Amino acid sequence: MINVMANDAVGMRGYRSRNLSGPLRDKRDDTHMGTIEKKYDIDLHVRSNMHLKTYLEEHKIKSLNDLINQ
Repeated sequence: MINVMANDAVGMRGYRSRNLSGPLRDKRDDTHMGTIEKKYDIDLHVRSNMHLKTYLEEHKIKSLNDLINQ
């Protein structure tokens, strides 16, 4: 089986792959915040090795999308 993903919509911030059905693919919860900060050119004033899941839980944010668009 070949794993094919659709391209991002024009104007979206950063590259996020989509499933073939259209929704954005979920970002892994163990992604380091340093990676998120670098990819989206933001400074969240946290340790770079903190996991995305931990940050979202501590700040009561539902998703990476909500974090980036706040």
